Amino acid sequence: MAYDKPWISFSNQLQQLKDRGMLVEDDSAAENYLDRIGYYRLSGYWYPFRQIDAADPKKRLDDFEDGTHFTDALDLYVFDKKLRLLAMDALERIEVAIRVDIAHLLGERDAFAYQDKSLLDGKFSKPKKNKTSSAYGDWLKKHTHLIQRSREPFIKNFKAKYGLPLPFWIAIEVWDFGAMSIFYAGMKGKDRDFIAQKYKVSAGNIFASWLRSLNYLRNLCAHHSLLWNRNMVDQPKLPDAADAADLASFIGHPKSIARPFILFCLLQWLMREICPNSCWHERFRQHLESFPAGAKQLRSLSEMGCPAGWESWDLWKI
Repeated sequence: MAYDKPWISFSNQLQQLKDRGMLVEDDSAAENYLDRIGYYRLSGYWYPFRQIDAADPKKRLDDFEDGTHFTDALDLYVFDKKLRLLAMDALERIEVAIRVDIAHLLGERDAFAYQDKSLLDGKFSKPKKNKTSSAYGDWLKKHTHLIQRSREPFIKNFKAKYGLPLPFWIAIEVWDFGAMSIFYAGMKGKDRDFIAQKYKVSAGNIFASWLRSLNYLRNLCAHHSLLWNRNMVDQPKLPDAADAADLASFIGHPKSIARPFILFCLLQWLMREICPNSCWHERFRQHLESFPAGAKQLRSLSEMGCPAGWESWDLWKI
């Protein structure tokens, strides 16, 4: 299908929304938001306010439900923005802490342990099916790129004095969450388990899936993507209910596991061990209580994956 939709000025974009039934109290302010945020990005937030097609309930019409205000979509956009900021706050602390765990554990054996394949899981360095490269080889290229592009003074000073390679505890400081999660997944099972158990997760393979899912969350947040009711394509594995009572309500409910709330539960699980005196969980709970009134008419936090009574879980009562 050829794309034939024309470019539209901000004023005409606003008029189009009005023609479809959206109420706008302040044209100048609304046009300014279209200018600063963009029609297409905001469209994800007024989508819930579009009428449902009676002939096909899975589709939405262009026209809006009666009583839909421009500010309803804007409030939902701001809610989502603050949700991403809360996630990034926790993700930063988790990333830094686990970097230390990895470098401290393997660095004791070899200052350059990340270059020694014998210290890693054999599957990590084994060539992929029908390919000559391995997951470790691909990771090492990513690692090298991160070192080369770094403009950190401590990297520059070390290379000037000693050259390369960098010792583990220095090199790891320029890894991103993705590089860290991939390397962790490639560690030997006993080492993965050792770090996982520090965070009260019995199995390293489960913890590896948590880190992979949290990296996906981190990328969504870093690129300012719609989050609150998103279908999460990279989903975490769950421990047995006996090992994680706070996560038991997700077991056997794939739709809940595919929503963002479970990842915020994992953030709190890890924050509880890393920053036990943090009030992050309170700020998260207060934020969910601020879910926009306009959105509540047609949407609910259940679409985020929040089960009834989640506020009473021990995980969120610390």
